[in-house]
Amino acid sequence: MSAVRGYAIRPPEEFRRKTCRVNGVKVVYFAGGKGRPVVYLHGGGTFHGFDFARSWTKHFRVVAPYHPGFGESGDDPRMDSIQHYVLHYAELLDELDLKRVDLVGISLGGWLATEFAVAYPERVRRLVLVAPAGLRVPEHPSPNLGEIPREEILSYLVKDLATLEPHLPKGRREAVALAALMEREALTSARIAPLGPFSGTLERWLHRATMRTLLIWPKDDRILPVGQSKTWMRLLPNAKLLVAENAGHLALDESKKARQAVVKFLS
Repeated sequence: MSAVRGYAIRPPEEFRRKTCRVNGVKVVYFAGGKGRPVVYLHGGGTFHGFDFARSWTKHFRVVAPYHPGFGESGDDPRMDSIQHYVLHYAELLDELDLKRVDLVGISLGGWLATEFAVAYPERVRRLVLVAPAGLRVPEHPSPNLGEIPREEILSYLVKDLATLEPHLPKGRREAVALAALMEREALTSARIAPLGPFSGTLERWLHRATMRTLLIWPKDDRILPVGQSKTWMRLLPNAKLLVAENAGHLALDESKKARQAVVKFLS
């Protein structure tokens, strides 16, 4: 494995690791495939990688960056809001000469993708949101992740723990490195969203995301309950919903149907 604080994913063979700088911040991203550009925005943890996107490269040019403060990318402590990350991605797309893209985001990345689509609707052709954070839905609350015992956290990410087996550390050295990486990413997430993974204003502006949208929600999500999808469907002006059966929060890793639905929708 390449090393960022001792731990980093091994990208699928269809992708190449690349770097650039955006407003002084080092950005590591992975790119593969040819065709219409699809940008994937990861969630609050990066250890499981994006092997699920291998088949996407047969149809699209897929770009998967690490957010600042996550994975192998650098950081800037002054970036302390989701809006700063939206501006970061506007500049990253400029740097990569991507005028208009299909945007896919999961969890925290789904929130970020939504905010980007609200701010720059002309730059998003189609939008895919997978169990996105960003809205507070009191009738279907999310658990406090800080209160979940460490030994149980993986069961909140997937329904079948075997899904994550290839991405787990092998040996004590990798385990220590992974713990450090996860702590770094948790601190970054807390800096971006100190009150929790939601915005007090996003609901007011979702009507601006008029592009065709696919909302994918895993039926067995223990982090963002599937009941939250009703609120999103009420507020998104041009969305359709796919409930992914037999899948936990990381639906793209766990559900072949969800992965195929993304290809069909973006095609």
